[in-house]
Amino acid sequence: MDFYKKVEQFVQESSPKSSRHALRTVFWMKRIYPQSDEAMLIAAVAHDIERAFKKDKLKGIKGNKEGFLDKKHVEDHQEKSAEIIGNFLKKQGAEDGFINKVKMLVSKHEVGGNEEQNILKDADSISFFENNVDYFIEKLSVEIGKKEVRDKFNWMFKRITSKKAKEIAMPWYKDGIRKLED
Repeated sequence: MDFYKKVEQFVQESSPKSSRHALRTVFWMKRIYPQSDEAMLIAAVAHDIERAFKKDKLKGIKGNKEGFLDKKHVEDHQEKSAEIIGNFLKKQGAEDGFINKVKMLVSKHEVGGNEEQNILKDADSISFFENNVDYFIEKLSVEIGKKEVRDKFNWMFKRITSKKAKEIAMPWYKDGIRKLED
């Protein structure tokens, strides 16, 4: 765990408002996959790091008929997050193989792919519902629209791969949809 603490600090300093979601993604990663290695935990804490450096957080979403689910927006977010954390790890002296694993995980954290990418995606979704629903309802449903937020909630839930993760996220998902409709 030599690099994990450095990455956690980097994430918390770069994005204090989002660090709870990041830390809870790590928590859920450990809960649904206790054998997670350091690369997986780093990917969990740093998966959204690109947002800390993005000037216009809603660029590519606002006014886009696909909203939060725009394929280019999702791909850019994954790739830029992987690049940022990869560069950070390189500066810390991490080996290329380790960096490549972290980048591979982060580069597919929204859409999944292999088993470990799917686990990260599931942990991210659980943490999203646990921590981000109120922000999406109170702020983004006004700025972007209720339909787009509902679509995001539905996508975040439907993308969950494991039955265990779906069971954990279900109450928060249902509560979020209910609050959105009120």
